[in-house]
Amino acid sequence: MIQSRQRISFPVRLLVGAIFLCFLPGTFSSKIVTLESIMLFNTHEWLVSEPTVYFHCKGENKTVLPDVKKTQFLYTFKGAESWQPLTELPNDKCKRCGLYEKDSIKSDDVFDEWELCPDDFVAPDGIYLRSKEKEFNATLSCPQCVSGLAKASRSNDKGGDDKGMHVVLVILISAFVSTVSIIGVVAAYRYWLRKKREQEQARFLKLFEEGDDIEDELGLGHVI
Repeated sequence: MIQSRQRISFPVRLLVGAIFLCFLPGTFSSKIVTLESIMLFNTHEWLVSEPTVYFHCKGENKTVLPDVKKTQFLYTFKGAESWQPLTELPNDKCKRCGLYEKDSIKSDDVFDEWELCPDDFVAPDGIYLRSKEKEFNATLSCPQCVSGLAKASRSNDKGGDDKGMHVVLVILISAFVSTVSIIGVVAAYRYWLRKKREQEQARFLKLFEEGDDIEDELGLGHVI
């Protein structure tokens, strides 16, 4: 009976977990960071002919770069090497990472240490250039790091376009309303002038007719 309950409860828990993941896309997604290229300008270990260079983020294992041995030489990678990726960044979180050189006597030498963040990677390809004067130049890649930023950028661009269209529409409507208002005022003024002229003409004709009637009554018309 206990085994039966366990067999039933496990699929149920699996289904609930799948539904939970579907409703929370990207909650547990990570952003993979790989090394595309690197050039060393200087090494710090004098007792060995070939230095051991590695990448390391705080709290994680060291990632040794087995091919990087010479200075003034550009090493390029495909991102699929056995030691890749360098690290994975959680959503909207930074890591304290650095490039180091193993030292056989004292503590390891530091090429550079910095806060590696998702927003360091520039759209659209997700490339981050890190350099330290007289030490190294490196190109890091994280396409997933810019996916959200690219969407936000497109959304902002779309919002800016919509806002621009809204402004243009408001301007056109205002100009149309102003034009119609001016035309209406001019038409009303002309109509008023015409009515006024007609009233004056009617008043004049009425006065003229009244004058003729007075002359007829006085007999002036026959005298003339």
